[in-house]
Amino acid sequence: MDHSEPYRVELTNVFEGPMDLLVYLIKKNEVDIYDIPIALITDQYLGYMDLMKSLNIDLAGEFLVMAATLTQIKSKMLLPIHEGIEEDAEDPRLAITRPLIEYLQLKSAAEELAARQLLGEHTFIRKADTQEFLVDPEDEVIKVGLFELIDAFKRILDRVDPDQRVDLTADSISVKDRITQLIDILETNGSIAFNELFDTDTTKADVIVTFLAVLEMVKVRLVRIVQHIRTGMIRLFYL
Repeated sequence: MDHSEPYRVELTNVFEGPMDLLVYLIKKNEVDIYDIPIALITDQYLGYMDLMKSLNIDLAGEFLVMAATLTQIKSKMLLPIHEGIEEDAEDPRLAITRPLIEYLQLKSAAEELAARQLLGEHTFIRKADTQEFLVDPEDEVIKVGLFELIDAFKRILDRVDPDQRVDLTADSISVKDRITQLIDILETNGSIAFNELFDTDTTKADVIVTFLAVLEMVKVRLVRIVQHIRTGMIRLFYL
């Protein structure tokens, strides 16, 4: 790998976009999609953008457009409402609620189509390895998405000295080597707990490189990441 440029990951269609981040924040805060606390969600959205940048993720323009939209809605919500106009004025939050509802409908339809494709693959084409797609219900685990993964890495970063400087162009930093290390571990054990990826003396650079390595492995479908519902423990499985 060429160390002259920092290793970065672009969010492509493989990963979630700005709408997914909004849905994630709404679910995380347990708020009504028709009554979004726009100031809270906007601040958290901008915080995630800063965090993703610190993890060397190149954000697509759609994230910036959504940030501008949320900020504009937040500004409108802060404006005083004059008596007599309140009933006729449209809630500024509808500018984001409507596309969110449409997005969720499209996503639900896409997931249904994907399930049909999987059924057809199992029935007519070849005997699929269902373990590749499904988890034993008794295990009570859910698939981990990008933003849950970011949250997990943020908890590790919070334990690291915030004043540490990171130079991802240094020869000692190699995402490719970290991927090789993780593959060796997974080939031997089959899986690894998320917390076991880090030592007690983990540096900020170690966390970022591990994050980029895991993200790349998810992208090329080398690993599956799940989280235990009751304990919150995250585990990586080798595919």
